[in-house]
Amino acid sequence: MGLISRVKEEIKVIRERDPAIHSSMEVFLYPSFKAMMHYRLAHRLYEKKHYFLARYVSQRGVRKTGIEIHPGAKIGKGFFIDHGNGVIIGETTIIGDNVTLYQGVTLGGTGKERGKRHPTVGNNVMISAGAKVLGSFTIGDNSKIGAGSVVLSEVPPNSTVVGVPGRVVRRFNQALPQDTMNQTDLPDPVRQDIQCLQKANTELTNRLLEMEDHIRRLQARMAEQEADREEREKTEIKAGENGNNRKEPD
Repeated sequence: MGLISRVKEEIKVIRERDPAIHSSMEVFLYPSFKAMMHYRLAHRLYEKKHYFLARYVSQRGVRKTGIEIHPGAKIGKGFFIDHGNGVIIGETTIIGDNVTLYQGVTLGGTGKERGKRHPTVGNNVMISAGAKVLGSFTIGDNSKIGAGSVVLSEVPPNSTVVGVPGRVVRRFNQALPQDTMNQTDLPDPVRQDIQCLQKANTELTNRLLEMEDHIRRLQARMAEQEADREEREKTEIKAGENGNNRKEPD
């Protein structure tokens, strides 16, 4: 794809996904546009094994935009970084088509291992602000990663992931992320867990109150039985004393 085609594609993608844009000329001011232009050139140099030149072009893009994309990363069509400052994409990252990232996202590794050590992101994925995806695994197609999440394991397709560490809280029956660009309408698993704990605590409290009431009734019954037993013993003692008195001579 030539330079003009790349520019036209970037304009189309940004105008589709950013409601704040008012004219195509504004695209040339976007950090995402500048970062991707630098990345495309750096990636071409990297594939030709001009590693120093590739890193030089890449680092110039970092200084201009605050977005660090390693020239070795593989990025598909329709890629968009909204705002973008603080985004980091590692060397062996593979990104599919129509993927959206927000500011502060990291697609990184977890150690010094060589080979494939960064995530593979499927098609139509949205990764929200501040999310960290660390390690060599796959984020399935049509998935959404919630803001601030830390994802450390594979995500099935058509999933919504939130939390630290990230966990799947919703699957299937959802619109494509790039259609809605919705970062906020996500389940809250912590709240759900707290609600479950509150429900369990209420049930346990009610059972304890029932047990206390049952114990009080048992204690009252035992007290009545003890009182009856003492009364019978007194009656028997009196009866015995009266019998002894009658047997004594005058």
